[in-house]
Amino acid sequence: MNLSTENTLAQPVGTTLDRYIMRKQAEFGFATGELSQLLRDLALAGKIVHRDVNRAGLSSIIGSMGQHNVQGEQQQRLDVEANIRFIRTLTNGGEACAILSEEEDDLIQTGNVQGKYVVAMDPLDGSSNIDVNVSIGTIFSIYRRVSAVGGPATRADFLQGGRAQVAAGYILYGSSTMLVYTTGHGVAGFTYENSLGEFFLSHPRITIPATGPVFSCNEGHWFDYPQYVRDFLLQCKQQRMSGRYVGSLVADYHRNLFTGGIYLYPPTAKNAAGKLRLLYENFPLAFLIEQAGGRAETGEGPVLDLEPVDFHQRSPLFIGSPELVARLLSETA
Repeated sequence: MNLSTENTLAQPVGTTLDRYIMRKQAEFGFATGELSQLLRDLALAGKIVHRDVNRAGLSSIIGSMGQHNVQGEQQQRLDVEANIRFIRTLTNGGEACAILSEEEDDLIQTGNVQGKYVVAMDPLDGSSNIDVNVSIGTIFSIYRRVSAVGGPATRADFLQGGRAQVAAGYILYGSSTMLVYTTGHGVAGFTYENSLGEFFLSHPRITIPATGPVFSCNEGHWFDYPQYVRDFLLQCKQQRMSGRYVGSLVADYHRNLFTGGIYLYPPTAKNAAGKLRLLYENFPLAFLIEQAGGRAETGEGPVLDLEPVDFHQRSPLFIGSPELVARLLSETA
C-alpha cells in the first residue's frame, strides 16, 4: 500500500450529529438530556422523510390527496406522509408532550405528559414542488412548556412568542439533505451521508453575509405588493441583482443564508396579514437568521417581537442579509 492510498483510507469521517449534540448539551443550564434527545428524534424523522422523498416517484406517494388542509391548501400525498412520520417519531421519542403541525387544525397531545417540550412544525414545506422534483424541506421550532409537567399541554405552550424558542431549524431535501439548526448559540449545519445513515457536521458556524446578490420573491404578485416593496425591488434590479425564486421557502432561505440575499413575502391585497405562518415558518427561520447575523422583519418590527394569538396566524416576512433588510425598511419611512 503506498502512502497516498494509506492517507486516503485514514481520513476521518467527521463529527456526527449525535456527538455534536452531546458536546453542546452543557450550554443549557436546565437541560438533562431531553432537548438533546428531541433533536435526535427530529433528525431521525428527517432521515425517514429523506428516504420517502428520494423514492417518491417509485412508491406511489406523489400527487394530490384530493383534499385540503386547515390552511385551505391542497394536500399532497407526501405532505400527509411527512406529517405522519414526524408525529409518530416525536410521539415515540417521549420528549415532546404536544405537537403543532401545519397539517392539523389543533395541537396534538402525544400522551407524553412528562415531556418538557412542545414542537411546532411544517412537516413538508414547498409541497407544490414535489411532483416536479424541486427541493423541499421541513421547518421546526421547539419551546420549553409553561404548563405543568404531568398534565396535557395547553395553547399557552405554543403562544409564548418567538423569543421564547429554545431551538429551531430546518431540514432541506435537495441535491444533498441538510439539517441546519440553532439552540441560541450560533448556527450549525449537518449533511446527510447516505451510506452511513448519519448526519455529519459540515458547516460548524454558519453566518450570513452582510449583503448579497440575490432577491427572492414571487414577482407574479408585483401589482399587489405595497409601494415600498416595489420601490426596493426596482433598486435591486437597477443594481443588477439576481432574482432567484424556487417557490420552496426552505430552499430560497437556505441559498440566501449561504450566499447572502433577501427573501420577501409581503402583504398583498389577497393576504393583507401575509401568507406565511408565524409559529412554524416565520418564528423558527427568524430565530435562526438572527443567530446567523441576519435580520427578519414584518415591515412593522422584528418578526420575533410579534405577539402570537393563534396557532395558524400569518405574517409578512422580509428576511436575510442585514444590510438588504435595512435598505428595504428605509423605503417604509
